[in-house]
Formats: sequence, C-alpha cells, structure tokens
Amino acid sequence: MAGGGTGGHFYPIIAIVEEMRRVIDEEKLVNARFYFMSDDPYNTKVLFENDIKFIKVTAGKVRPYRSILNMVDWFKTGWGLLTALFKLYFIFPDVVFGKGGYASFPALFAARILGIPVVIHDSDSIPGRVNLWAGRFARRVALSYPDAVKYFSPDKAAVTGNPIRREILNPITTGAYEFLQLDKGVPVIFIVGGSQGAERINDVVLRILGELVKRYQIIHQVGGANLEDCQKRSGLILEKDPYKNRYKIFDFLNDTALKMTAGIAKLIVSRAGSTIFEIANWGIPSIIIPIPESISHDQKTNAFTYARSGAATVIEEENLEPSVLLSEINRLMENDKLLADMAAKAKKFSNPTAGYTIAKELIAIALTHESR
Repeated sequence: MAGGGTGGHFYPIIAIVEEMRRVIDEEKLVNARFYFMSDDPYNTKVLFENDIKFIKVTAGKVRPYRSILNMVDWFKTGWGLLTALFKLYFIFPDVVFGKGGYASFPALFAARILGIPVVIHDSDSIPGRVNLWAGRFARRVALSYPDAVKYFSPDKAAVTGNPIRREILNPITTGAYEFLQLDKGVPVIFIVGGSQGAERINDVVLRILGELVKRYQIIHQVGGANLEDCQKRSGLILEKDPYKNRYKIFDFLNDTALKMTAGIAKLIVSRAGSTIFEIANWGIPSIIIPIPESISHDQKTNAFTYARSGAATVIEEENLEPSVLLSEINRLMENDKLLADMAAKAKKFSNPTAGYTIAKELIAIALTHESR
C-alpha cells in the first residue's frame, strides 16, 4: 500500500486493508502480509492495530509555484526512488496499491521497474499527477467520481466510490447526546476542516459563534495545530454567553465521537476532500467550502460535482464571509423539507461497498501474480 500525506489518503488505505482481510477470511487464504510505504507513517497506532508494517522512503512534493523547496524535494524524490526500488525488491509483493499523491510515487515507480502489478485509486474528480502517470501501466484504476473516468483507459477504469473504514460507516444515535454533553432539544451542526483543520473556516466560524449558539449546538473540529488558539478565542467570545455550553471544540474526533456526531448532526460544514464521502454515506446535508484552486486543483471540482447531486451547497473560499456562512446555515436549517431532500440525495451518492470492491480485485490480482 502506498500513499500518505493526509488522512484523505491514509484512511482509505486502512479501509481497503480491512476489507482485504475480510476477503482473505472468506476465501480461507493464509500468510497474507501488508506493508505501507510512504515518507511518514501518519498514524503508527492504526498501522499497528491493522498489522501493517511501515516502510519509510523519502518523497518530495512538486509545487505548482516557484519555490526553493522544489529543488530540495527533487533530491528527496531521487533518493526515495532508489530506496523504494531496493526495499520493494526484497519484499517483492504480489500487488502494489497506490492511493495517489507524491508519497505514492516511489513505490509505484519501483513496482513499474520490477514488473509488479499495480492498482491505483483516485478520490478526486480531476486525478492527481502521480495517478495520471501510473494509470498508463496500472492493471486497474478505481475512481470515486464518474467525472474522472475520461482521464483513463476505459477498459481498466471503474467508478467504485471512496473506501470508508467500517468503524465509521454506521452513525450512532444511542447515548450520543449524553456522550457529547449536548441538549436533545437543540439542532446540532458539525463543522470540520478535514483531518488537519482549516484556519480560514475556523476564523469565520468564531466570528459568528455568538449568533450560532443562540440557535444551534456546534461541534467544531479545528485540528491539532489550531486547538489552543481556537480555545482561547472561543473562550473570550462566549465568556458571558448564556449558551456557551452549546459549543464543543475538539482537535480531532476519535471514531466513537465521530460516529456519535454523525448520528445527531443535522448539517455539516466541511472541506471538499474525502470527507465528502463520509458525509454522503451518513446521509447528512452539507455546506462544502473547497480549498482555493491556487492551493489544491481538485477540491473546487469535487465540491461542485458533489453539489450537482443535490446533496450539498458550495461556498467558495473567496466568498467566505461570516455573514454569508451564517445566512446559508440559517437558510438550510430553517427548511426541513430541503434538508430531507438533500439527505436522501447524499445517500444516493454514497457507495459503502467501495473498499470491498477494490479489495476483491487486489486479492484476485495478487493471487494471479503469486501463481506465476
């Protein structure tokens, strides 16, 4: 398994490994071993729990703007390619799965040189550069969005959806209000900026926080790097507010808290990464705020592709003002019929079997390679 850099790459890999173990049990296979090759383990605890061995290789980003770091990262990538070739030769796996992103490039390059079968998955409506390159020689290309099919050979590409860990597939309602210390009589809004938080979203939310808590309960995942600042600011804003207990701030929600939040949230405000597929699976209406195109080429397209399904509305970051976000939240929350329609369309968009579909194909290819 190769990828990394963000939770949007890492957690779908974990979801696929979980499903591969299910297939292995169903088909009574033995001696399966899993490796994760990347520049960073991202979450060593999760790797350990899933019995996945981490193989470190360096990898450099190619930034779409001029930076001295681009030159530095060329050397990191070059060393990573040599390292990956050496390490992959001694492991010699039966199949290599690439999730995309710069961190998957060394493993995919080594697999290409060594003649090891490759399967890739792309979570975006416009595929990234590494996956566009790998798609030329990959045996199979799994995609989250139908819009991405045109970028690959039709005889190898399939729209599978985005793999989601079984642990968070099904929301929990029982005990959720008690666990999160919330009032059952007040609507809940979940605000999340991705696995690392989003400073711009956090800032706008804090500027309308007093207005929000008058009508709603807010669960706000701000990211580890932003927690201290957001705690201080929200504490000052709500210091004398009679509704201050309606605001719950977290750096990161664990699986239990996330499932409980999904079980009671009436609306989600989110970035346009792979979180979209979790939101869709939960069947929750959403306001999507994509990262600007100057930073990420794919999020804007992802957001509008999802919005066309009717499950979400979009606010571009250049238009993200406190009054705009507050007005859109109120507009949606005041229309139960619209929310119900959006929830149904979100469910229609989701594909909870994505991980299993990819896992079955990976096992089939691995067994074919092994038999040779």
